[in-house]
Amino acid sequence: MTEQLTASGARARFRVWWDHNRPLKAMRLCCSARTTCPIRVHWHVKANYREYWKVKITVTSFNYGMNYTQWTLVTQHPNFNNITRVYRFDYKPLDAFGSLNDTGMFYGIKYYNDLLMQAGPEGNVQSEMILRKDISSFTWDHGWAFPRKVYFNGDECMMPPPDKYPSLPSIAPSNRSLASALAFFLILELMPLIL
Repeated sequence: MTEQLTASGARARFRVWWDHNRPLKAMRLCCSARTTCPIRVHWHVKANYREYWKVKITVTSFNYGMNYTQWTLVTQHPNFNNITRVYRFDYKPLDAFGSLNDTGMFYGIKYYNDLLMQAGPEGNVQSEMILRKDISSFTWDHGWAFPRKVYFNGDECMMPPPDKYPSLPSIAPSNRSLASALAFFLILELMPLIL
């Protein structure tokens, strides 16, 4: 018995494959599960456009004994000279070396998110930023999309080793039967439109 390939079935199969093989997975940058770190900085590559890419930053407090008021997050990344827009955090470039801008300071907007009052998964502040791609240096290889160093309120966060960062596969998957079935399905669907 052969399985009939429908549009919804093809989408469902692709969704399962994508969830399992997603190339850009979020990384916890400040703490691993084995530590009792009071802060976790979550850097998530959200979108990849032709000329821009989007990152979401979440700072979560796990310190049940302390609130963080007027917190600061300092991050070093080679593409910070191409920041186009930052949402829900204030941003100040730390460009002490003139044209080299690879470090930036993020902090909460007063009376909006400058206070981390609650601990646990609900005790977080989030921001998104859009960065322009510099064709001469932009790559997804070797964790380039993730920051080099992260400091929260002056304390350096523990970073994973570079070989633990996610990366894109170097070649496309070789599932030719699925690709040919999808091509056949598209031809059958488009045939009435052509005729």
